This record gives sequence, structure tokens and C-alpha cells, in this order.
Amino acid sequence: MANNLSVPSQAQIKKWMRLADGKFRRQEGLFAAEGVKVVEELLSSRRQAEAILLLPEKRKYWEKIITKASAEIPRYELTRAQWQKISQDKEPEGIMALVAMPEEPFEAGYSTSASGNILILHEISNPGNLGALLRSALWFGFDNVILSTGSVEYTHPKVVRTSMGSLFHLNIVADAPLKKVLPEIRKCCFLIGSDVRRGVAPHVLPKKVALLLGSESHGLPDDLLGMVDELWCIPGSGKVDSLSLPQAAAVLMYECVKK
Repeated sequence: MANNLSVPSQAQIKKWMRLADGKFRRQEGLFAAEGVKVVEELLSSRRQAEAILLLPEKRKYWEKIITKASAEIPRYELTRAQWQKISQDKEPEGIMALVAMPEEPFEAGYSTSASGNILILHEISNPGNLGALLRSALWFGFDNVILSTGSVEYTHPKVVRTSMGSLFHLNIVADAPLKKVLPEIRKCCFLIGSDVRRGVAPHVLPKKVALLLGSESHGLPDDLLGMVDELWCIPGSGKVDSLSLPQAAAVLMYECVKK
């Protein structure tokens, strides 16, 4: 049962409203994670909630989840009007956590000796696509994700929501200069690129893999394709131009881990 709920100040409400803006999220080092499943995944991860916001009228949705949260995490009770100013959901489930952003610089944020496969994403601008990619990455055991410079922020509310909280279980590095990163990745991984029209069919690989994917609109530029060990193309009937990026990514990740 939730107790000891505080009433937020107007200044806090205004601050939380502004977390929808990426510049403000970076300035505050804070982002919002909304929804029962998303908060549940956060609470089961190594990440820590800075605060939990609750909508009392939705108690039936979050009552069991809140018992998993540390009693030391501040909890705030919001009115429906306050919630609507902050929430990204048309029909909210009444629970939201505020999460601190990692403070590690890029060089400290990735390691070529890290265990697990690596998903590398170039200029993914669609937050829905990125959220779906993060969810698939966790499912297929790609525990490390590198986002290039020019990609949408993984703290974007739609990314957090679409990922269903998967991002809290992944090692994510953002704003990575891929021309610098890829040669280092190749020292420990077999680097695979993908293309809609050219390349070999996906196949079983005996070693640690790094999978490089581009945006749905533009794919991968030639300079990055020239840096991969192998280029993959998913065979199809040709009755449609291509798969969606999340669909193609799921197929490729499955092929990478298939034994």
C-alpha cells in the first residue's frame, strides 16, 4: 500500500513538465519513465528511481508495483490536472518514475571487452523505431547498444515507453562517433552491416557479433558499409520494397544468435 505521499510544489510540476524537452532533460540529468510495465522494469533493474509520481485514482494499476520500490524513494501524489500536464499517455496508468541519466563520458561508456553482442545504430531518428529496437535487443541478448551522433535520444518519452522498460537492462552509449568506434569494435567482434539490396544471406556465426543498422529512410552510408566484415541482406519475395527497420533488425538479431 502506498503511504507517506508528498504533495508536489508548483515549481516541481513545472520542472517535470519540461522533461519532455531533450535540452532540459540533459540540463537536469533527469528523464521520465511512465507506465506500469516501464516502472516495473526500472525497479527490477540496477537503475535507481529518483522519485515516483502517482495518480491515486489509478491505484488498482500500480498498487502492487509500488511495494517493490525502496521506501527511501520520494513519492508524490498528483491530481488529474497535474498529471495531464506531465503525462505522455492518453489514458495513463497512474505511475511514473523520474530517473537520473548516466554521467559517464563516451570513452568510459563502452568497452570492446564487454560481454554480449553489440547493436550499433546509425542516425535512428524515429523514437518509436528506437524503442522497438531496444526491446528486441534485450530479447535477443544484444546487451550493449551504441547510438551514433544524430540519433534520437534514448531518454525521449516515446523511446522509453515503446521499449517497455527494456532500456533499463541494457548498456547504452549515445552520441558515438562511429568512424572512430567501428575499427575498435572489429578488434573483438565480427562486424555485420545490412543492406536492402546487396549482401549475403544471414547465417550462423561462431563468434561475438556487432550488428550495424541504419535508419529506415536512408540505411547505412557507404563509408560505414566499407568498414564492416560482412554485409547481410534478408532474402524476400520482392512483393514489397523492404521490411520495417524493427522487423529487419529482429530477423538479423535472431540469425546472429541462432545456433
